[in-house]
Amino acid sequence: MNNRTGRENVKKRTLWLLLSGLLFGVLPAHAQRPQVFSVGPIRASVGEKVSGFIEIPRGVDEGTRIPVTVVHGAHPGPVLALIAGTHGYEYPPITALQQVRKHIDPAELSGTVIMVHIANMPSFLRRTIYYSPVDGKNLNRVYPGDSNGTVSDRIAYAITSEVIDRADYVIDMHGGDGNEALRPYCYWMVSGDAQLDSATKGLVVAFGLDHIVIDGDRPQDANASIYTSNTALTRGKPGITTETGRLGSNDPVWVDMAVRGVWNVLHYLDMVTGQVNVPGEIVWLEDYEVIRSPATGIFQAKVRDGYAIAQGGLLGVLVDFFGEPIQEIRAPFGGVVNYVVDTPPVSEGEPVGMVSRIKPVR
Repeated sequence: MNNRTGRENVKKRTLWLLLSGLLFGVLPAHAQRPQVFSVGPIRASVGEKVSGFIEIPRGVDEGTRIPVTVVHGAHPGPVLALIAGTHGYEYPPITALQQVRKHIDPAELSGTVIMVHIANMPSFLRRTIYYSPVDGKNLNRVYPGDSNGTVSDRIAYAITSEVIDRADYVIDMHGGDGNEALRPYCYWMVSGDAQLDSATKGLVVAFGLDHIVIDGDRPQDANASIYTSNTALTRGKPGITTETGRLGSNDPVWVDMAVRGVWNVLHYLDMVTGQVNVPGEIVWLEDYEVIRSPATGIFQAKVRDGYAIAQGGLLGVLVDFFGEPIQEIRAPFGGVVNYVVDTPPVSEGEPVGMVSRIKPVR
């Protein structure tokens, strides 16, 4: 079977599952399509594109707001949620959704698109990597959130209840954070449910990146889903994570990659007419490991993102603040370097890189 035939078979199977209602065990959401689609205070009638804010009120700490666009298509179809800015220093997906918003036409759209332009406004405005400057939490580690928690918990709760719970498909769009040199890739998170995994695989292939990491180790408890896209999976909905961009760059090459991925998915789901353009060959990766720093200091990378590396190969050297060596950091196994930290400072326990094994072709 060639790649194109395989993609078409996955697509046909996914659409059949949706139409039969077997994927979620209920009728698909667009079978009961509302005339007005609401996300928080944002209300879009059929054929409208409306932008506004979900307000996160002040609680145990400061409040914030989440900019959201709802495009409620003129024709029936699924609900696709696109979430950018979970980490505020990852700019290409944020800019990509601004471009998608500009060009998407509700009169030509089948279904509804929810765009979360910047999930983590405190991190975005204060240019912080990983963690919120308000509560020190990683937004992508606190799902499904808590309406009575700190600001990251409250953001996650709002996105879960107002966005993920209203969607049929979820894409959490990331890029190399301000410290990460990253080779673009996607995560295909495997739940163990054959029907859901088939639908999720179709989605991740359709996005169009040529490296896909298979992740079968995400939590299965909907009340402790931890990650944004995993929150969709634990609710029986296809969810993927994409990575386009590096080192906080907002270069058009990374933005365009994210834009193409979104349009590919819209074509794949038959929400807009057009051709899905995916790579002829995909490198499937598995058994990934995030390598963490054993101490606080300065990391000097000795590899680049996308490099092949042997078991025991040198990823980099950790030195102290005088430049004296602390420890060499080596690859736990042979594979591909998904990303490596390429700015000097690291704290104990923080990532310095990620390595994945290449899945053998069968």
